[in-house]
Amino acid sequence: MALELTDSNFQETVLDSDKLSVVDFWAEWCGPCRMVTPIIEELANDYEGSVNIGKVNVDHNSDVSMKYQVRSIPTILLIKNGEIVDKHVGTISKAKLAEKIEAHK
Repeated sequence: MALELTDSNFQETVLDSDKLSVVDFWAEWCGPCRMVTPIIEELANDYEGSVNIGKVNVDHNSDVSMKYQVRSIPTILLIKNGEIVDKHVGTISKAKLAEKIEAHK
């Protein structure tokens, strides 16, 4: 299951982690976000223990959303060692996102 990332746990869970983190910025009212959610959940199961995969609700976590200048959702950031190594805005297939994960893990 994907991690619930918040303004309060983002530093510890994502930035301080030595693992690759996949962060999905989303909102409940966003149609394309609902299309990406099952993909994020499947990948969270596939990569459990080796990659942190989580979701940030932009409506409830404005600090993290503003820090990364998320203007469109869904936005997916791949972060490793505290740095963004890849970014995708919009919907994406499971295969394409898995390819990005494999390139950076």
